[in-house]
Amino acid sequence: MRFYTVILVVMASVLLSACGAHQAGNAPPEVVSQARYVHSGPPALTLFTMVNNRTGAGGHSSLMINGSQRVIFDPAGSVRHETVPERNDVLYGITPGVADFYTRAHARATHHVVVQRIVVSPEVAERALQLAISNGSVGQAQCALSVSAILRQLPGFQGVKSTWFPVKLSESFGQVPGVVTERFYEYDDEDKSVALRAYDPQKVAAQNQ
Repeated sequence: MRFYTVILVVMASVLLSACGAHQAGNAPPEVVSQARYVHSGPPALTLFTMVNNRTGAGGHSSLMINGSQRVIFDPAGSVRHETVPERNDVLYGITPGVADFYTRAHARATHHVVVQRIVVSPEVAERALQLAISNGSVGQAQCALSVSAILRQLPGFQGVKSTWFPVKLSESFGQVPGVVTERFYEYDDEDKSVALRAYDPQKVAAQNQ
C-alpha cells in the first residue's frame, strides 16, 4: 500500500470516529410543529464540541440555535430520544431540560463537552435556523464540515474556517468576538446509551420548574 493511500485510510478512520454513522430521523411535520419551543433568552448560537479526554481529538460538532424557536442542528449525531422529534438532523423542542440532557449525555468518562455561546441579532439567529432546517441530513464524518458551512453563511461569521475537524471548528469559532466558552465534564458510563435509557423527561421538567 502506497504512503499516500495509508494517509487517506488513517484520515478516514479519524473522521468516521468523529461523527458516527446514523440514520436521520424523519418526524412528521405535525409532530415537529407540536414540539416547537420558544426560549425566553436572547437570540444565540451555541456550538457544542465533544472532545476525547485521553487524546484531545474532537468527537462531534453540533449547533444549538435560539431563534423563533430553539433547535439543535446535530449532523450525523447519535444522541436521540423518542420525546425529542428529529427531522433531517434537526432536533426540535429544545427546552432547558432537553438541552441539559443533550449536554450530559455527551459528557462522560471518555469525553467532555466544550460549550461556546454567542448572543446574536434576531436576524442572524433566524438565518441560522432556516439554513439548518433546509440543510437536509448529513453523511457520517461531516458534522464539523456541515456546521462550519452554515456558520460561514452568517453575517459576522464569514471568518470561521471550513473544516472536517470538530476541534479546529471550535478553535475558529472561539475567535469570533463575543463568544463565551465553558467546558463540561462528567464521568458517567462511556456508553451514551446508558444516559439515553436513564433520561426521564418528566423528572427533568419537575427539576427545572
